[in-house]
Amino acid sequence: MFKFRIGCFAFRLARSPFRLAAAPGWWLVLLLSGCAAPGSRNIEFTRPFVFGQDTFAYANELVWFYYRDPDTGKLRHKDREPPPTYSHHCFVVARSARQFFQHARFDATQPVADRATYRSLIRRVVAKSPRQRLEDEKVVIPGYANLFAFSATQEELLKGECGSVWQSYFQRGHWRMIFPFTRRHQQKMAARLLQSIRQNRPPVVHVVRFPDITINHAIVLFDAKETGQEIQFSVYDPYDPVKPAQLTFQREQRRFYFPPNDYFVGGRVDIYEVYESWKY
Repeated sequence: MFKFRIGCFAFRLARSPFRLAAAPGWWLVLLLSGCAAPGSRNIEFTRPFVFGQDTFAYANELVWFYYRDPDTGKLRHKDREPPPTYSHHCFVVARSARQFFQHARFDATQPVADRATYRSLIRRVVAKSPRQRLEDEKVVIPGYANLFAFSATQEELLKGECGSVWQSYFQRGHWRMIFPFTRRHQQKMAARLLQSIRQNRPPVVHVVRFPDITINHAIVLFDAKETGQEIQFSVYDPYDPVKPAQLTFQREQRRFYFPPNDYFVGGRVDIYEVYESWKY
């Protein structure tokens, strides 16, 4: 038996039967997706994504309280008390941040609107695809300077309208995690993510370890610094609206590394971009 998560949800499944049952269908998906269109990779925006402005003021809360076993050093967990009121939404929060950055424009010079107006505007934004740049005008959000200010005041409304936990369950790219991630694949992914950031296009990425699933999470990358040894990506983590995190790509090893935090012991992770094409 092993613990398996889809979109931050935990299940227990028998390891061998799952692999035998799932593999044939997934291999067909993989083969058919080989000729997929590049999706949103060529999208370029006029300004960069800014932490503390283009991010939400609230967090996607952790269901468990994580701690390290003093004897083994392993990450353990227990239920949080009281239980969180907003959890299992990391994919929803990451995707929505990208949608507001891409499809909304905030105008603090206009008066604050009523609840019904904001509900309608939020629905218009999250109905737009992050996978392509639409030609129509951006949705104007009156009364606020940016998403952070908007979400600080309209938290309940945004949580209710941006998407349910099922959108984390059934994010279309989850099939990819069960296949091996080669070092060559991760090297190409690092180059692609770097190019996206240079185009001011903040990629949403799936961070995963399979089959042990010590991490299964969605984050937004918004900046990068290069050295001869590594690329340091700045991260908006839906679990932490206060400060950016960091994802590192080691050039020589051709691997990504995520630091230890409240839900991950730290170490090597596999990365791929989601909300990017029809197959992801």
